[in-house]
Amino acid sequence: MGRVTVAGVLENQFDLYEVSQGRLAPEGVRRVEVPNAMVDTGAKMLSLPQNLINQLGLQFIQNREVLTTAGHREVDVAALPDECPVLIGYIPLEQLDFVVDPIRQRLVGDPFHKGENLIDMF
Repeated sequence: MGRVTVAGVLENQFDLYEVSQGRLAPEGVRRVEVPNAMVDTGAKMLSLPQNLINQLGLQFIQNREVLTTAGHREVDVAALPDECPVLIGYIPLEQLDFVVDPIRQRLVGDPFHKGENLIDMF
């Protein structure tokens, strides 16, 4: 298991789709800069504090009980209490083809893929 803190930008994927269809100008994409997202390879999902979900205009799907750094909570799926950091688990890491470099405390492209974004399909 590895944990690091990274900076990143989160964007509303539906807005990006609307840009690709010519229905939204690129500057209309809702995005949030996150200076301190926690990467934890022991976690599964991408989880966001509710205030960031609101800023990005993401839509509610379902409630679920989760265990957070603030204890057990029932929250919208992938929603964390506002006092929790963004949490990046192993599923989004695999989708983005990133691995944790624990020595340098950063994310890097999977070295087995020689810098190319590949997804293992087996």
